[in-house]
Amino acid sequence: MACNRSERLMKLAERLHLYNPFDTSSNTINTQSQNQEFVPKKQELGTDPIANNNNSNSIRSKSNRAAVLVCLFEDQQGHLRVILTKRASTLSTHSGEVALPGGKVEEGDADDIETALREAEEEIGLDRSLVYVVTVLESFTNKGITVIPVVCILWDRNTFNPLRNTAEVAAIFDAPLEMFLKDENRREEEREHMGDKYVLHFFNHETENEKYIIWALTAGILIKAASIVYQRPPDFQERRPRFWSRSLQ
Repeated sequence: MACNRSERLMKLAERLHLYNPFDTSSNTINTQSQNQEFVPKKQELGTDPIANNNNSNSIRSKSNRAAVLVCLFEDQQGHLRVILTKRASTLSTHSGEVALPGGKVEEGDADDIETALREAEEEIGLDRSLVYVVTVLESFTNKGITVIPVVCILWDRNTFNPLRNTAEVAAIFDAPLEMFLKDENRREEEREHMGDKYVLHFFNHETENEKYIIWALTAGILIKAASIVYQRPPDFQERRPRFWSRSLQ
């Protein structure tokens, strides 16, 4: 299927493709191959970067592992946006909250990338042939669940016709990625867990006369993704909870 691929998105894909979640210096992503032409390859779904780094099968316990899709695209002004959902009010957990498309690992999933793509197709009708996965980010742990953010690029937003799974999703919308680095339309709450004082960030977003609040783990993942994409820290002090991070050693 032919689609538009802007030069800016191609360069972004090249840079993010070099990101290594286990190398703290790669947050700036030194583009050693910047003089080479970037040609998107066929999706490689047979590897699990997290598991390969750990050399352990136990980390892929299907009962406590999940993946979410950070799907980026350009709007008509050339600004990056990310696809989000509002969870159905009938769900037993996190009902009515804003989330990234994704869910738990299931039997048959080859890796975290496969999980994220499958869940996005089931929840919002995103055909995996329309996107290109560029990297995975460091894992986040919340309430015993290890969540792996998978970053992909939707080359042409016009090729995606959302199909909402009404049993799981109340709404599909998108937001500017850069908003998660700005100290605008944002509030914070300080909390404490086992002596660790941390901050939860709440981002207010309005689109098509609907108001959404993006907070907690979803906000944390998007702050991280935006920091990597734009190669700068947020305009505010993040102070994320320690329990979101866990050792992969």
